[in-house]
Amino acid sequence: MFESAEIDHVIDKATFAAEEQVLREALLDVQYALREQGRHAVIILINGIEGAGKGETVKLLNEWMDPRLIQVSTFDQQTDEELARPAAWRYWRQLPPKGRIGIFFGNWYSQMLQGRVHGDLKKDQLNGAIEGALGLEQMLCNEGTLIFKFWFHLSKKQMLTRLKTLQDDPLHSWRLSPLDWQQSRTYDKFVRAGEDVLRRTSRDYSPWYIVAGADANYRSLTVGRILLEGLQAALRGSGERVPLPHTTPLMTRTDQRSLLDSLDMGLSLAKADYREQLTREQARLAQLMRDKRMRRHALVAVFEGNDAAGKGGAIRRVAAALDPRQYRIVPVAAPTEEERAQPYLWRFWRHIPARGKFTVFDRSWYGRVLVERVEGFCEAEDWLRAYGEINDFEEQLSNAGVVLVKFWLAIDEDTQLQRFREREGNPVKRFKITEEDWRNREKWPLYREAVGDMVDRTSTRLAPWTLVEANDKQYARVKVLRTLNDALEAAFEKAKH
Repeated sequence: MFESAEIDHVIDKATFAAEEQVLREALLDVQYALREQGRHAVIILINGIEGAGKGETVKLLNEWMDPRLIQVSTFDQQTDEELARPAAWRYWRQLPPKGRIGIFFGNWYSQMLQGRVHGDLKKDQLNGAIEGALGLEQMLCNEGTLIFKFWFHLSKKQMLTRLKTLQDDPLHSWRLSPLDWQQSRTYDKFVRAGEDVLRRTSRDYSPWYIVAGADANYRSLTVGRILLEGLQAALRGSGERVPLPHTTPLMTRTDQRSLLDSLDMGLSLAKADYREQLTREQARLAQLMRDKRMRRHALVAVFEGNDAAGKGGAIRRVAAALDPRQYRIVPVAAPTEEERAQPYLWRFWRHIPARGKFTVFDRSWYGRVLVERVEGFCEAEDWLRAYGEINDFEEQLSNAGVVLVKFWLAIDEDTQLQRFREREGNPVKRFKITEEDWRNREKWPLYREAVGDMVDRTSTRLAPWTLVEANDKQYARVKVLRTLNDALEAAFEKAKH
């Protein structure tokens, strides 16, 4: 795989100077076109042998192009903030918006390779990391991101020659780092691991480019041309998508009966029982959140449900049990301009709590398979693809120790109508009812079908849905609190084994 990059590739100064001017003008033009079109973000992953010109090439790209539209990020050492969250969180925070370029040093491949070379990553763990990386890249590309993966290469002989030359030069010996010497001792193992990873992760949507790094002129022109041709090809694309062959409902229910039909909507609590059970469950939640075992976990609660199902009231009863410093409530509305310029899950990733903390999502990432599906705010291929992306996202959270609890608060049509009318007649609650709420009632069957598909496809062992019978608000509030407490206790018990 690396043989072609180990032979001598040399570009003389005159040829380089002539081609550089043309290349940099073309790159600048395509960079501004990328910004104007606003359809793609660009991620450039930098990997390879130490001393093969990675930093020098990125520095040159910043000189050739407009550095205001380029964001360079490095992920060498994890901070305490990053260690307290799922591994992918640090990368999601640095994703460039559409129209801009992000260059990642020390990226997910760097972490894999270093872990493999130093024995910290076993074969099955490497397989899982590769699968996760490909899933992330596929999802980003589906959202319009262009990914360029560069491996800068030197043969072992070329690397050792460079080390000796710099070591003997008192003016340039400072350029050698401990990492250079470390890699000189682990070169063979590093290259074997690199070939394994590159072979298994080069895909049509995110291919690897191996760049001979011995000659600066050659590698600079090579990287520049690859970027130019890739960006030009993307900008020439029409952006039209080929319709999927299956855009009908995901599950044919011959008897028209879904999981929601199995709920007993008559469940209720008497006022005295409600007060007693609410107080007991709130005290239980407060105690669990203060438990020292919580330091190994974070808690995320997702609240979805019919309009006027009582999500706000349930969330208030949960919050009333806790110190405000322990939790954060994230209300999810229509995406902002900033959020629309990023992959769909970006706005949720940035709110994932650190260990010991609790985040409540009032509406959530499930908007893509609910309101966006029903209202036509996204294409069918987007919401069909989202089920798998959401399951992958929630698996990453679970694997990182996040306790994820998902609630669907269900009411029947008659109860909703009664609550709508009560809100209209109450000056204090009138703001809660809008024309859109009334309009959504007309699409009740479509939303019901979407909810059935959502539960069928995303209620997993790692992140099950809890369907809450919410015709009686008091019963619903207690069930929500009890479910949160049971989930935390189960996570604490599981962590012991």
